[in-house]
Amino acid sequence: MTMKQIDAKMLSNMFLAGAKNLEAKKEWINELNVFPVPDGDTGTNMTMTIMSAAKEVSALENPTIEELAKAISSGSLRGARGNSGVILSQLLRGLTKGLKGYDVIDVDILAMAMEKAVETAYKAVMKPKEGTILTVAKGAADKALEMAERTDDLEEFMTEVVSHAEYVLSQTPEMLPVLKEASVVDSGGQGLLEVMKGALDAFLGKELDLTIKGAPASKVTTVNAGEAVDIKFGYCTEFIIMLEKKYTMEDEKEFKAYLSSIGDSIVAVSDDDIVKVHVHTNDPGLAIQKALTYGSLSNMKIDNMRLEHQEKLIKDAEKIAAEEAAKESEKAQPRKEVGFIAVSIGDGIEEIFTNLGADYVIEGGQTMNPSTEDMLTAIDKVNADHIFILPNNKNIILAAEQATYLVEDKEVIVVPTKTVPQGLTAIINYVPEKTVNENLETMLKEMERVKTGQVTYAVRETSIDGHEIKQGDIMGIGDKSILSVGTDLQETTKDMISKMVDGESELISIYYGADTTKEQAEEIVSYIEDTYPDLEIELQMGGQPIYYYVISVE
Repeated sequence: MTMKQIDAKMLSNMFLAGAKNLEAKKEWINELNVFPVPDGDTGTNMTMTIMSAAKEVSALENPTIEELAKAISSGSLRGARGNSGVILSQLLRGLTKGLKGYDVIDVDILAMAMEKAVETAYKAVMKPKEGTILTVAKGAADKALEMAERTDDLEEFMTEVVSHAEYVLSQTPEMLPVLKEASVVDSGGQGLLEVMKGALDAFLGKELDLTIKGAPASKVTTVNAGEAVDIKFGYCTEFIIMLEKKYTMEDEKEFKAYLSSIGDSIVAVSDDDIVKVHVHTNDPGLAIQKALTYGSLSNMKIDNMRLEHQEKLIKDAEKIAAEEAAKESEKAQPRKEVGFIAVSIGDGIEEIFTNLGADYVIEGGQTMNPSTEDMLTAIDKVNADHIFILPNNKNIILAAEQATYLVEDKEVIVVPTKTVPQGLTAIINYVPEKTVNENLETMLKEMERVKTGQVTYAVRETSIDGHEIKQGDIMGIGDKSILSVGTDLQETTKDMISKMVDGESELISIYYGADTTKEQAEEIVSYIEDTYPDLEIELQMGGQPIYYYVISVE
């Protein structure tokens, strides 16, 4: 049967199915990362982005398309992590803009919305690069416009669009040489395709689990701290009946009817020779007496829910009081003209940023990219008119920039620091006497003088930047390419440094990670002192996971 329209219920199912399919494939998508590093996180970032929206969608009961669009756009925008996640959030934002105002969706509306999605996403990226998720989205949108001219059958329309998106994805290695060399397709494009495939499965009526973990209940009653609620039945009663006589369907029906007469929240499930029972009641004895007519009891548990609720209210009140006190303390601090937010990748790095004057340090970086919501929380905590954000990772810059558009009472300036050493250089060169723009200009200029090398291990075999890499090899990764590969940590690190130092180098800073000993780091310092006696050296404990060393040369 030809289907020509999608209603709000179907749209909700399609979106949730797309999110779940992406979640199921996230680890595989992570492995498509061009560099075979252990923190390839495209799949994780895209999943956390779309799941933020999926939780909001799951909380809606019988929503309209307008309400769905708002939940998808808001949830993905605030939950966006990493460049791929931000681009996905912008695609969803554009798509939902195109769907607003309609009660049902046909091929023309869907094609128009997909075109809007691509337009919005391309605008969000300063220098769009072909061979990426953007290319796959554009290919799908172009095919949608073509198909809208040929058919009004949504199944035919969507099947062709998804098929064409898959073809465009297969061509991404021809557009980006680095993908071809690594023998992978674009990971962000693969993530988008998985969302589209999941949505198509839901449309076709495939049986899918659309449960979203961590989603709030669709009906929520808000209770203020200190406010009691009327608990109709006060005792949560649980036990197991060890059956001693035949327990028929009629017996089960009668037992459940009796429990309903004395309470609610009833579960009575029979399994071979036992019956598992759960009931909320004001007289647990009545439930127990009835149960004893069927057999003996075990695993008995009775909780006073009114008492537990009162204890929870007390704890909630204490928590709220502490939060309010903290807020008042923050307000008591005079508002500053300029504040700093920095993203850290380890305890030692965090301490360094704090000592240099950062007002708020976000834990994140390589292993967990902060979301736009994390950025907004940090911005809210810093009581300043102008706030510099140091993302310290190229994959966090877009999320930080997205946050700036959602803030109205402060000027937020994202300094596009791609590495921790660049971020440290930026904050070190801040001069309070200069204007915000003058400081930004200085930071950008000084950042350009910083070369960064990071040492980690390979999680798979690949060929890239002229290196044949085996799983478990040690890699020294520079700002733009892999500089050294070997089997020995110290020797590979020394080789990387030799490729970073030139005649203009003056300072080498070493930040050793959580899996590196101080003795190993000091060995690298000795090597530099012997090999480059004219260079100044700084050694710091960075504490970062995954990366044995983060090293900068200026």
